[in-house]
Amino acid sequence: MARKTAAPETYSDEQDIKNIRKMREILPELPPFCRQYFRSIEDSTAPRTRLGYAYDLRVFFTFLHENNSVLSGKPMNKWGLEILDALTREDLEEYMEYLSYYEKDGTVYTNDEKGKSRKLSALRSMFQYFYSSGLIEKDVSRLVNMPKKHEKPIIRLSQEEVRELIDLVEDGSELTRQELRYHDKTKVRDEALLILFLGTGIRVSELVGLDLQDINFRENAIRVHRKGDYDAIVYFGDEVSLALKSYLEERKLIIPKSGHENAFFLSLQKSRITVRAVEKLVKKYASRVTSLKKITPHKLRSTYGTNLYKASGDIYLVADVLGHKDVNTTRKHYAAMDEDRRKSAVNMVKLHGDPSEEENEE
Repeated sequence: MARKTAAPETYSDEQDIKNIRKMREILPELPPFCRQYFRSIEDSTAPRTRLGYAYDLRVFFTFLHENNSVLSGKPMNKWGLEILDALTREDLEEYMEYLSYYEKDGTVYTNDEKGKSRKLSALRSMFQYFYSSGLIEKDVSRLVNMPKKHEKPIIRLSQEEVRELIDLVEDGSELTRQELRYHDKTKVRDEALLILFLGTGIRVSELVGLDLQDINFRENAIRVHRKGDYDAIVYFGDEVSLALKSYLEERKLIIPKSGHENAFFLSLQKSRITVRAVEKLVKKYASRVTSLKKITPHKLRSTYGTNLYKASGDIYLVADVLGHKDVNTTRKHYAAMDEDRRKSAVNMVKLHGDPSEEENEE
């Protein structure tokens, strides 16, 4: 007999349930053997990760159904594992080429190196499972090289731009008349939100997921739910504390919609603010500060990471605070800064010494 379960306790729990539901909707669109693969990775991956893999695999199998003469006449729900053994390196290379540009239901899709790498990773994970389980004879996905990634320069705000951004939120200068109509209602929230980004480097998903009980002003710390499905404690300074406390005073006067009582950041509709709303908010303010840089929540995260690295010189600290599991990920992002630090070191060591210093030592 089924039992009625309690409502999700946290935002991350809500998101997991939504992703599981979406996953159950998409599975019937995939070949039946995919169910076995997704069951095999259920305990080692988050629902969001599995859903991403499912979307990527759907693109692959749809490509095969539309472009492979053998498979096009057979419904996808009738495909067996033998189709994986029948695929060649050329089939997968054609798929990678297809990903650069394709159209579906009137919509154009493109993928850069990062998008192609993610989709090939999904394929490799699936092929590896069936190959290592002895269910297919070969793993053709390993014959296809990962796209070479071209490192892009980090886009971030300068210190002057950060000051201008915060000033803009406070006084509303440069905003349109329509935007100013809502500015008085949102400026304290918006300032707290932006200062939290710039003062901690948290991700936008972590910010929108914050609940009231996640803020600890005694310790100046917040609890965030990170990529990889784990919780972490992130500390903040006095500027962040002041901004959060100011917003909290306003937040106490708002009666949230049902189901959103615990959300820290609320929209004008009195529900938990969404990722899309935060992205639009950041764009609205940042576009007035700099027209040459496309500033997103992630670029505010990069701004914090840059400032922390400049101040500390400790790449391991930056990796830990930003929640990078692999320090090499952090190092790649800040490689240009490492180069500057190396250049600045050229005159630090004096081969002949400084005569005045030698005299002082005597």
